[in-house]
Amino acid sequence: MKPVFSIIAPVYNEIACLDTLLDRIQKVMDQTGEPWELVLVDDGSTDGSTDKIRQLAENDQHVRKVILARNFGHQIAVTAGMDYSRGDAVVIIDADLQDPPEVILDLIARWREGYQVVYAQRTEREGETWFKRVTASVFYRSIYRITDIKIPLDTGDFRLLDRKVVNVMNSMRERHLFLRGMSAWVGFKSIGVPYKRAARFAGSTKYPFKKMLKLALTAVTSFSYVPLQLAMWLGFISAGISIITIPVVIVLRLVGSQFFFGQATTLIAVLFLGGVQLISLGILGEYVGRIYDEVKGRPLYTTSETPDDALKTP
Repeated sequence: MKPVFSIIAPVYNEIACLDTLLDRIQKVMDQTGEPWELVLVDDGSTDGSTDKIRQLAENDQHVRKVILARNFGHQIAVTAGMDYSRGDAVVIIDADLQDPPEVILDLIARWREGYQVVYAQRTEREGETWFKRVTASVFYRSIYRITDIKIPLDTGDFRLLDRKVVNVMNSMRERHLFLRGMSAWVGFKSIGVPYKRAARFAGSTKYPFKKMLKLALTAVTSFSYVPLQLAMWLGFISAGISIITIPVVIVLRLVGSQFFFGQATTLIAVLFLGGVQLISLGILGEYVGRIYDEVKGRPLYTTSETPDDALKTP
């Protein structure tokens, strides 16, 4: 029977969470009275999560396994899950149980009202350091201000997407993915559902500061030209400073001032202009590098095991 709901959970070294994740999702989804599936996408785990996913898929018909050939990253793992999902509505949730599965019922209720993108909006964040909370707040508000689309504040990837939305997003085969931005870009009817984010059930975070910074860079370069415009304005500012400085230097030299004599001023000016140029080249390099990745045309991911394997005859 074709599932009405698909729940996608990307997994990277989350063996301690998987049994509880399935148990809580099963209790929630059984309340809907509709067929459902749980698509567990193993993203190159090394802690035994891969074998655990195989075991769960063998023992429970609701579980569908997608085993990636290596670690491709969270966003691509979610994309793989969407590729293999079959439901009319698709829910994306983290496997660490920071996103409570019980909130799925609220997302479904909004979907049944006619909304096609229902995003879960965090009102509280348990178990996170002040640094993580502050940097996350700055990230969401900065992205909101500088991107070309309005991405809802304080929202992660925990959301429900209608099948029409999933089909559109599956056609967007970008190498550098920012799914919460893409789901806002598609433009379907959307609404937020507030919830309290729980502390991690077990294990350690898979999104340290370095990965968060990389995700922020992907978000900016995927949905905004502000960095390129910033490089241009830096050039205008440095040129303006030079134009203003020229007559000042001439006047000071004519009146015999020693202020601008010597090599220090020249070195400072050269270092300033060199810094502006290198910053501008770095920004351009980020955009050119992403163009290069797109031009290569490689697949987003490769799989070692998928639900389709069971349908193939030996």
